[in-house]
Amino acid sequence: MPSPLSNIPAIVVARLPLYLRSLNILAESGSTVISSAELGARLGITPAQIRKDLSFFGEFGKQGTGYDVLYLREQLKNILHLDQQWSVALVGAGDLGRAIAQHGGLGERGFRIVAIFDQSTEKIGEQIGDIPVESMDLLPIVVRRRQLQLAIIAVPANRAQRAADVLVASGIKGILSYAPIRLHVPDTVQVRYIDPLIALQEMTYYLGG
Repeated sequence: MPSPLSNIPAIVVARLPLYLRSLNILAESGSTVISSAELGARLGITPAQIRKDLSFFGEFGKQGTGYDVLYLREQLKNILHLDQQWSVALVGAGDLGRAIAQHGGLGERGFRIVAIFDQSTEKIGEQIGDIPVESMDLLPIVVRRRQLQLAIIAVPANRAQRAADVLVASGIKGILSYAPIRLHVPDTVQVRYIDPLIALQEMTYYLGG
């Protein structure tokens, strides 16, 4: 049966983590209440858009009093299913993969790298933190045994599609890819991309000659 929230626009869902990040910062600084105008000023989003986005999920504030920071933060964590810790598989044990695996912010925000895979015989068997690098041949077994749903791809472009194919066949439902190519996956699999080079190239347009 489809989720009752399945028809919410993707752009709305994409903004929820931005709201959550700001609420985390506010909570850590001791703020207790924030208005949609103040939150919008922090994010460059209109107050009306924030209120409209949140209205898809319920009523979280009162006219004239704003939002309770801790309450709204917890509600957004529930909506994003971040009221639990998500175990993540990482494909790629090179410099980028190591940096991702050792990123302390993942654990603080509900994600934990629990398995690392690579095809290089030189990397297999190495330890990254307390996690051994395993062969790609073992990926399907580990993913199914640990019932993993999320994975990160940190391999060169020429290996990314093959990695995605193996992940999808093993049951992965969400992939974050650092590879600079578009992956072909079933519609049932969520894919997001991070490509710093594209962002840099976009900015140079505005810098002139």
